[in-house]
Amino acid sequence: MFTMIKSLFSRYSAPTDAERELAYLNASVSLADLERRQRDIERGMLRRPSFAL
Repeated sequence: MFTMIKSLFSRYSAPTDAERELAYLNASVSLADLERRQRDIERGMLRRPSFAL
């Protein structure tokens, strides 16, 4: 029963920061684009601010 509830919550939960970053990197179209996206992630541009509601 707990496994079923846990799977339902995980299916409909928001993606984690790591999942969002991986999707962002996977959308790159060239090596230069991938490198730019990696720098964006290192700078924290995809992270949500801690004071957001």
